[in-house]
Amino acid sequence: MILLVTAPPGREGDAILELEWALGKVRVKGTDWRGILLAETPLSREEVLKKLKDFETQAIQRVVPLERLVPAKWEEIEKAVLELGKAIDGTFAVRARVRGNKRLSQRELEIKLGSLLVERYNLKVNLSEPDYTILVEVLGKKAGIGLVRKGEVLRFEVKE
Repeated sequence: MILLVTAPPGREGDAILELEWALGKVRVKGTDWRGILLAETPLSREEVLKKLKDFETQAIQRVVPLERLVPAKWEEIEKAVLELGKAIDGTFAVRARVRGNKRLSQRELEIKLGSLLVERYNLKVNLSEPDYTILVEVLGKKAGIGLVRKGEVLRFEVKE
């Protein structure tokens, strides 16, 4: 399981310690962006969410579960999204965030990938209350792709 974790800029070290403390088995790497970490753990999504949901954090703001890390190229992202799209049995939305990549546009990714999933799997889009959300997190040359249900992206109040 791959996690994209955000922390207040300058507090990444605290967030890494908290992740190690909460999850035990985890490898955390910084990225080129302040406040953004990538973590890998052998734990299942259920275990990760259970352990982190009730965790008292001082530095972790957001935890986004991702299934895959692929090169940030349209074809690779499309392939990963179509693969994950097979598991959707309900309404969906695509949410993208692009950092450090001029070739990919957030809006274009959301619209094109959404249409692709509708065409391929005849799925219904619901932008306000989707059963599933396909997340595309572009970090320069890499893109994290995830499929989450409501409540699986964890948000914490952190005093900066």
